[in-house]
Amino acid sequence: MVTDLESGEIICSNCGTVAAEYMEENRKEFSGTSDGNNNVRVGPPISLTMHDMGLATEVGKDNRDSSGQLIDLDMRNRMNRLRTWDARIQVKDASVRNFRVAFTLLNKLKDKLSLPYAVIEKAAYIYRKVQQEGFVKGRLISSTLAASLYVACREMGVPRTIEEIANAADVRKKTVSRAYRDIVLSLGREIPQIDYFQCIEKIGSRIGLNEKIVRHAMKLMQQVLKHGISAGKDPMGLAGAILYVSMQISGVSIKQSEMATASGVTEVTLRNRAKDLKNQLRII
Repeated sequence: MVTDLESGEIICSNCGTVAAEYMEENRKEFSGTSDGNNNVRVGPPISLTMHDMGLATEVGKDNRDSSGQLIDLDMRNRMNRLRTWDARIQVKDASVRNFRVAFTLLNKLKDKLSLPYAVIEKAAYIYRKVQQEGFVKGRLISSTLAASLYVACREMGVPRTIEEIANAADVRKKTVSRAYRDIVLSLGREIPQIDYFQCIEKIGSRIGLNEKIVRHAMKLMQQVLKHGISAGKDPMGLAGAILYVSMQISGVSIKQSEMATASGVTEVTLRNRAKDLKNQLRII
């Protein structure tokens, strides 16, 4: 028995009897590129980060028929009109245009902030929910998207501050904070607390600290959390102050300006946090 994959039939090689026909195609779908050298898988996977989730069809740009021959001028003009109307139909809805702008910015933020793909998918899902609830109306797309991305980072445990996301999206931090509060309250999402230990590792990697000082800073952070000193304080500023105190104890010198820049706070805030830690923990 011979299987003819082109016609979908199983044929006897001796007498030519067709034993089965109209078989279901179970091979991978491959499509040749225009140069005829490479075979690629048809289409990208479904993703929430695309305005149509990758399900829309597209009129090809190659002006050749199925046999590889160039089509005539009349058919070429008709195909150009089809491509034009296909592009128009895909963006005829206001929500689709909104998604195109938002997810283009989301891909830029992914590269700027070095975020994993799972966080981007989560942010796209949250933004779709926000847009469905109608909270995008009257607000900047960039600020709402930045707030959705911050919610995704908090839920996925990725250490990115709201100020970093606002700067990458080129919007005001205050606007992103307001949109973040509205999203959390409207969608009823439970946001986990910020991991202070991740903040210590993040700052330590920025200034190139050795592992011994980072471990010492984490032990101090455990004491801070045990005594409740962290309540109401900026996580990055507190982590920077703990690292600064740990470096002083270890005899490693660093400029306050460098530590403040790595922590994303001012030098005054860094000094005040370090002074409070020394007094309350009685370190020095």
